[in-house]
Amino acid sequence: MLSDLEIAQKANMLPIDQIAQKLGLTSEEIDFYGKYKAKISLEVLKKLEDRPLGKYVDVTAITPTPLGEGKTVTTIGLSMALNRIGKNSIVCIRQPSLGPVFGIKGGAAGGGYSQVVPMEDFNLHLTGDTHAVSIAHNLLAAFIDNHLHHGNKLNIDPFTISWPRVVDVSDRALRKIVIGLGGKANGVPRESGFDIAVASEVMAILALASDLSDLRDRIGRIVVAYDKDKKPVTAEDLRCAGAMTVLLKEALKPNLLQTLENTPCLVHAGPFANIAHGNSSILADAVALRLSDYVVTESGFGADCGMEKFMNIKCRYSGLVPNCVVMVCSIRALKMHSGKYRVVPGKPLDPAILEEDVEAVEKGAENLIKQIENARLFGVPVVVAVNLFTSDTDREIEKVKQVARDAGAFEVVPSEVWAKGGEGGRELAQAVVKACDEPQDFHFLYPLDIPIKEKIETIATKIYGAEGVTYEAEAEKKIKRFTDLGWDGLPICMAKTHLSLSHDPKLKGRPRGFKLPIRDIRPSLGAGFLYPLCGEMRTMPGLPSEPAGNKVDIDQEGKIVGLF
Repeated sequence: MLSDLEIAQKANMLPIDQIAQKLGLTSEEIDFYGKYKAKISLEVLKKLEDRPLGKYVDVTAITPTPLGEGKTVTTIGLSMALNRIGKNSIVCIRQPSLGPVFGIKGGAAGGGYSQVVPMEDFNLHLTGDTHAVSIAHNLLAAFIDNHLHHGNKLNIDPFTISWPRVVDVSDRALRKIVIGLGGKANGVPRESGFDIAVASEVMAILALASDLSDLRDRIGRIVVAYDKDKKPVTAEDLRCAGAMTVLLKEALKPNLLQTLENTPCLVHAGPFANIAHGNSSILADAVALRLSDYVVTESGFGADCGMEKFMNIKCRYSGLVPNCVVMVCSIRALKMHSGKYRVVPGKPLDPAILEEDVEAVEKGAENLIKQIENARLFGVPVVVAVNLFTSDTDREIEKVKQVARDAGAFEVVPSEVWAKGGEGGRELAQAVVKACDEPQDFHFLYPLDIPIKEKIETIATKIYGAEGVTYEAEAEKKIKRFTDLGWDGLPICMAKTHLSLSHDPKLKGRPRGFKLPIRDIRPSLGAGFLYPLCGEMRTMPGLPSEPAGNKVDIDQEGKIVGLF
């Protein structure tokens, strides 16, 4: 089997203007970034506003192993497969962070014969959106420290400043730093730190903004600190919001690429799914839904993370309603959830996990059952896609089918899009079409007009399966403050590990009998949610002992090598 990069570099790509023409877009409605990528003008939405919406499909997954289970591969392959069965489909996915690209996880362009191309551009700088987010974010950080240096007219309490710097690489040494050293001319000394760029609230805002005016308003609402009277200090107060919006003006336009089979792909925004809401942009989906019969998008990590936030946050702000959920699982992940096998990032798989073990599959399928239940809580039909590996056996696959159907899945089908591209997803595409034609009963998990604690406890008990919630003193204090400030009407974006249904990454399968601890709760007023912290959450990853970047190089002909 060729590497992902070798497959991508052999792709028969069409010039991006031809992809745009297939969608009915004119050259005046796209901005070219070379031969194979472009940005779509937001003016397109005005032209398309009277067009009916296509079907809306969200691809999610069981709780993944640290290696991932093929959710992006399935998302891309399903969109290609829908085109193969005669439907017009567009795939909408997030732009990857350079941290994982050069770190432990690798790229996010899919894999095998189910990829977005040009793969190198996709996984590296693309059109510079993440860099625009970084500069806008860091401009605000600079304005904060400049304000302190020049007399602090807003009376900011330096101990309450919560706005760090960001950079889009994994660098643990930057998590906690001291700035302003070297005397008065170099600023006010204080503790600070760096997050990875995609964890920035600015990235979450980019993904949730509905237009340029909404982007400007949201940026103005960013809370960076409190004054000594405990009143919030915002980007608007610091008179930085306008400049930040200018830096993001081009980044607000969705990026147009293509798959290996020339299916159109909109790539836009990349918020983390364990800290932020983990979904690509509302604008990309809104454009795609008016240009195609089916839009396949993806939510980060498992259904308890990205999908729950897709439903409760993204759908609230977009007004768009999903027709179907695709739940991706793999046999190896179900075996891991049995507790019998460990999957460790950066280390070879235990050879025993590649042997037939129907009993372990059945035990680990408790996680699949719960994630199907989670999707059904929103009234949306669920199609389970079993992402096949060569070690999977017929008996193991049949056990997954039986368990998933008993749990309420609309259909359960194997997926071979990694090995066969769109052709390997025909059965999945047909199942999705049928599911999308089912009667809709979509509803949110909770209303917005209930107290903050009630929202948190609803997510904890109904989605995670917790017995209840405990709150540390800091969380109690923040809940009271945010309620007094009138922020209690916002949706909740839980910040927790993606490696377990619970807050503890060691608890696999379907944990029971636990209480969810809330350590703190923080505001993302620009994005439009509050995010409780369940335990320690790292917003700046570190590199592994053998980073993926060690293998990346360029040959004498200028060709990239070693990128997956």
